[in-house]
Amino acid sequence: GNMSSRKGLNGACSVHEYTGSFIGQSAHFKMTSVCGHVMTLDFIGKYNSWDKVDPAELFSKAPTEKKEANPKLTMVKFLQVEGRGCDCIVLWLDCDKEGENICFEVLDAVLPVMNKPRGTERTIYRAKFSSITDTDICNAMNHLGEPNRNEALSVDARQELDLRIGCAFTRFQTKYFQGKYGNLDSSLISFGPCQTPTLGFCVERHDKIQSFKPETYWVLQAKVNPEKESSLTLDWDRVRVFDREVAQMFLNITKMAKEAKVESVSKKEKVKQRPLALNTVEMLRVASAALGMGPQHAMQIAERLYTQGYISYPRTETTHYPENFDLKGCLRQQANNPYWAETVKVLLSEGINRPRKGHDAGDHPPITPMRAATEAELGGDGWRLYEYITRHFIATVSADCKYLQTTISFSIGPERFTCVGKVVTSPGFTEIMPWHSIPLEESLPHCEKGDLFPIGEIKLLEKQTSPPDYLTEAELITLMEKHGIGTDASIPVHINNICQRNYVTVESGRRLKPTNLGIVLVHGYYKIDAELVLPTIRSAVEKQLNLIALGKANYHQVLEHTLDIFKRKFHYFVDSIAGMDELMEVSFSPLAATGKPLSRCGKCHRFMKYIQAKPSRLHCSHCDDTYSLPQNGTIKLYKELRCPLDDFELVLWSSGSRGKSYPLCPYCYNHPPFRDMKKGMGCNECTHPTCQHSLSMLGIGQCVECENGVLVLDSTSGPKWKMACNKCNVVVHFFENAHKVRVSPETCDSCEAALVDVDFNKAKSPLPGDETQHSGCVFCDPVFQDLVELKHAAMRHPMHRGGQGKRQGRGRGKGRRPGGRLNPKKPKDKMAALAAYFV
Repeated sequence: GNMSSRKGLNGACSVHEYTGSFIGQSAHFKMTSVCGHVMTLDFIGKYNSWDKVDPAELFSKAPTEKKEANPKLTMVKFLQVEGRGCDCIVLWLDCDKEGENICFEVLDAVLPVMNKPRGTERTIYRAKFSSITDTDICNAMNHLGEPNRNEALSVDARQELDLRIGCAFTRFQTKYFQGKYGNLDSSLISFGPCQTPTLGFCVERHDKIQSFKPETYWVLQAKVNPEKESSLTLDWDRVRVFDREVAQMFLNITKMAKEAKVESVSKKEKVKQRPLALNTVEMLRVASAALGMGPQHAMQIAERLYTQGYISYPRTETTHYPENFDLKGCLRQQANNPYWAETVKVLLSEGINRPRKGHDAGDHPPITPMRAATEAELGGDGWRLYEYITRHFIATVSADCKYLQTTISFSIGPERFTCVGKVVTSPGFTEIMPWHSIPLEESLPHCEKGDLFPIGEIKLLEKQTSPPDYLTEAELITLMEKHGIGTDASIPVHINNICQRNYVTVESGRRLKPTNLGIVLVHGYYKIDAELVLPTIRSAVEKQLNLIALGKANYHQVLEHTLDIFKRKFHYFVDSIAGMDELMEVSFSPLAATGKPLSRCGKCHRFMKYIQAKPSRLHCSHCDDTYSLPQNGTIKLYKELRCPLDDFELVLWSSGSRGKSYPLCPYCYNHPPFRDMKKGMGCNECTHPTCQHSLSMLGIGQCVECENGVLVLDSTSGPKWKMACNKCNVVVHFFENAHKVRVSPETCDSCEAALVDVDFNKAKSPLPGDETQHSGCVFCDPVFQDLVELKHAAMRHPMHRGGQGKRQGRGRGKGRRPGGRLNPKKPKDKMAALAAYFV
């Protein structure tokens, strides 16, 4: 039928409208989406401040609230606008626990604005589906159910536990260790109830490697010559011995024999089973081990393939197809792909094999291709993952691989030796998954019991036991699944977290090597309380959360009981932190011994040291004070100028020649001097009325793009002068080659921005009539029109600096301050005027 589409008010979600039939009645449909979770859990107000709150209070005293997950999307308002006046709602969120939780977030937003039900009329419906195909969608629409409150509650419980436990431990150990050590290259020393056991597995393997002591052993190797030109290598039945004299004795005994006698020849038909249907954990394992994709990246690609309709839902623990699953229909979709068309056509004509009986977790069917695709359509990693999923599916309905194994047993003197050969009789599923095929081996001679073969050589090989290698991502995923750490959906997130937070590095072969920090943390947890890092306690919590989802455990009781356990552990951890600190002392340098002298402290007038390792900061060893700095940029001394308030030497932060820069006072940056300033503000946001570096003296006009920003003159930028917004990344280049640029006390009559006095070099003046000086408004003066260019700063990271909140710009008028100027206002035609100026 006809359908109209439009963008919603948040600009991110489309709304599709059409008329159709719903439960036997004509209805007007509106179909839209959300972008992940609508809401997120967070602490209220002051409890988000690391400085004002004791982390121990986060376990019980700190109240939490649901906030919009992404305020910029205004998702709640968008849902309410679209849901207003609707009679019914059908929820088509992902069919897992997280999706169920989002269902109730959507309901909380739209139910208050929907039409009230008449009597006992049902208005809330839940669609259950596993793939985005016509058949599955129609089937879901014809069998609508209800959202599962218990599953949603289990997600709420997990969110609250992870928030309270993670924040308390993270805040405490970050503040404790960053206040003592200068070369800790990590801006956050985080703890997570799942993340920490995940790291524990990696460090456990590292410890085994470090403590490994190689042992020498000896192997007896014999070669026989069944024919003149050929030789056959035999394996010793004792495998190896660890005593050299004993090994030498066996060698001497066997060397006395001239021939090898065939003791037995056995032939046995063996089967290599086709794989079980594909679930999430197996897909992530293969993606890492065979395709070289990290679990997080693989999951993102799988989600994209699902939303585009190429595969079924990629989050499932099930490895068993439902009895009514249309295996032939799925297979027919693949009949024209050149890579496997032949195999598929043979299967369809000769009949498919019933897949092996796997595990039914009761969630979603296994991951299956739902639509044919080409490499050109999907490209790169998308195609590689899709190809594997498709080949795996075809393999599950193919025959097992069959081969004949021949084993010949020899005796040389009193010692027994064996050789084994394999010949494939029916390749089965290995045709579509050739990497599983039986390797070709040298062909064995035809022989019978009692046959004698001349001995080519017998020698003793000296070898050494080798240590295990670092864990691969695939092995880590297996360990996490085995011990119940995380879920099929969250396993990639936990692995990604320990990589991002500088606890492990990903080496070649996607092996995870712990860093110094990761090793010290895990050893510290073991020293204080091993349960913080062992998988046992988190595994027990996951079981409790599953009981909530099944309606067999009370949400509040599980929450209270678990938080009580971790609260006790936290207090013990705080009391015993010296144990971990002893380990830190060995690996990291104290603040006083780190960094290089940069600027003078305003209290003792001695040089403070600049510590470059993240998070970069200044440390005064005499006063034993540490001052935070803006991150992801360079810091240098600012002309040895001092702050008029506290006598600290100013420093200049810069994001590079193509970015922005501003001076700041280290003390004011950490301890805002005025009520309307927040922590993390530089001089370009300081409201000091007379300081030459402040917003009051250097602010020019309201930002042309963001609501609260003010364009501030960068007085260090000459001769390539610029002004930059003190909120967003807008940079305005102007008056190149000017000798001086100063902000005037006068304001523009038209837009109330501050006027600018410009002095040009005589040889390079762009002013008419060989003039070198001009005063005017950057926004309105026709002489300045061609000398202004708008750009966006090249930031090294979007969160380039701290400090949010509304400013009154160069405030006079409503926000009058002594010595200030008018806050620039945009006239109605201002944006049109700017369009003519800025490139």
